[in-house]
Amino acid sequence: MSQFEIKVPATTANLGVGFDSIGLALNKFLTVKASPADNWQFNFKDAFLKVLPNNEQNLVAKVANKVASKFKQTMPPLRVEMSSEIPLTHGLGSSSSAIVAGIELANHFVQLNLTQEQKILIATEIEGHPDNVGPCVTGGLFIGAYENGVLFYETADFNHVGIILSIPDYELSTAEVRKVLPAEYSKEAIILQNAYSNIMTAAMLKGDFEKMGAMMMKDLIHEPYRQPLIKEFDAVKNIALTTGAFATVISGAGPTILTLCPVERKEAILQSLNSMVPECRHEITTVYP
Repeated sequence: MSQFEIKVPATTANLGVGFDSIGLALNKFLTVKASPADNWQFNFKDAFLKVLPNNEQNLVAKVANKVASKFKQTMPPLRVEMSSEIPLTHGLGSSSSAIVAGIELANHFVQLNLTQEQKILIATEIEGHPDNVGPCVTGGLFIGAYENGVLFYETADFNHVGIILSIPDYELSTAEVRKVLPAEYSKEAIILQNAYSNIMTAAMLKGDFEKMGAMMMKDLIHEPYRQPLIKEFDAVKNIALTTGAFATVISGAGPTILTLCPVERKEAILQSLNSMVPECRHEITTVYP
């Protein structure tokens, strides 16, 4: 069987009030080129990937083997060349992209003919929630819910908004940042969160980006507890909003900071952030596709 290549997009999840349920696919990619081999081998084209296992213990291989076994098939070992534009453990879906890449390898080399929904469901079963893995598969805006093996989701285009990522040089693991969340929330907080999320989603779909941004920054579930872990957050948010952004929130589990803004303001905001918060790498990206 000849070489197979797959590109899986980065994602930004939560979008403030959409905790564990809303995500966007971004034009940054994990690229995997694979061909049959005698045993699993990973050749990393980017230096930062070399901390990952280069054998069957790599997440991509583990997922591919798991998916093949799920369908009572045997996954052939592969020689894999991997490159990535997605930093590890920075809230941009690096693990989700690896999970989806593993599913795609199993789908191709064992000829499973999985549907889009099957791919998302399998990825969600592995990840635990759909907001990162979903947009890796569908692209665009993804809204999903998962409970007890049942998945519901919708997708939509989301364009005409500038996107800026502010990426600190340190990592935050998802497990680490989940520890700071409360065990319980008040009834009043849940009601408000639900209302804010509903209004934000409707505003996104209508193109009312001012209202979208206002609702996005009203999160009560995770942002108030996680923002203190990202020392650059307040500075990035203040500068971005002062320069015309719609919203600044945490991307996924962080520490990457997501700013949404008018397309015509993105260069000015980027320039201000580069000048005033040099501790982060700031870059403009777009929604994929």
